[in-house]
Amino acid sequence: MVNRRDWLRISATAGAALTLDPRVLSALQSQDVVTRAIPSTGERIPVIGLGGANTFSAAARSGDIDRLTEVLRTMVDNGATVLDTAPGYGASEEVAGRIAQDLGMADRIFWATKLNVAGRGGGGRGGRGGRGGGGSAADPDAARGQVERSFERLRVPVIDLIQVHNLGDPPTQLGILEEYKAEGRVRYVGITTTSGGRYPDLAEVMREYPLDFIGIDYAIDNRGAADMIFPLAQELDIAVMVYLPFGRNRLWSRVEGRDVPEWATGFGATTWAQFFLKFAIAHPAVTVVTPGTSNAEHMLDNVTAQTGRIPNEDELARMVDAVDALPPPPPRRRGGF
Repeated sequence: MVNRRDWLRISATAGAALTLDPRVLSALQSQDVVTRAIPSTGERIPVIGLGGANTFSAAARSGDIDRLTEVLRTMVDNGATVLDTAPGYGASEEVAGRIAQDLGMADRIFWATKLNVAGRGGGGRGGRGGRGGGGSAADPDAARGQVERSFERLRVPVIDLIQVHNLGDPPTQLGILEEYKAEGRVRYVGITTTSGGRYPDLAEVMREYPLDFIGIDYAIDNRGAADMIFPLAQELDIAVMVYLPFGRNRLWSRVEGRDVPEWATGFGATTWAQFFLKFAIAHPAVTVVTPGTSNAEHMLDNVTAQTGRIPNEDELARMVDAVDALPPPPPRRRGGF
């Protein structure tokens, strides 16, 4: 399957000239950055962030600090703030925290991480947990220990957002996170899933617990969350963090050798990344989208999508039609973002 790096190399819109594209520079220099309010507080955050899984995590594990330094510098210097990571993303937490401190920009980042299931007696994956639960029951002491390690790795006194990863054990883990929130050490709490088959469980948790955020998969060719989850998030005043806006790389494979439709320049999309991201942020329920990358040029391309105009209803329908008409993706392989 073609990944974004390969697509950019072979595409007519690709290459190092991206950082010199006057349309990109003009949009960023205008500082017309789209922001959305977190419903529980009204705090506004930019709609494009950075995901710390996949390629970012791989670069962190390999020790490619210089590369990730440029990614974080590009992110923050061009108007993005949200960095989403997790203890399960290898060295992602620790490396991101170290780089941000070295750059002196830790206080300019909206730090979002996760609480993975730490099962009793060794834990790991297991059967369905309690109400809305996704696996083994969590050991409270192990869960608190994991949160404390996130503070140590990120090197910050307050973490903006911690979400229970993949539905986890909501009664135990959300209860622990609420304790941290009450102490002022965590500002927002939430829960995530990237499995469409778990959306009913996610909806149950959303109704039963006082959440600030949810994290969920959503892309122009993966629109299921808009039918079931987004309306509920709006009803319950819960912020939405979108994962996998490029569909684990399958969208790059589907657009291989194709130019971005010329009409997309009407809403400022001059690359496929901007096209896909503008679709995701166009839904009013979406608070922030966190595509992953370990490439500063890609980061610049991504943040450009949060400038300028959002597609209107007619344009969104045209975007969907254009993507739905593309050849189907090849069989999925592991990895991607």
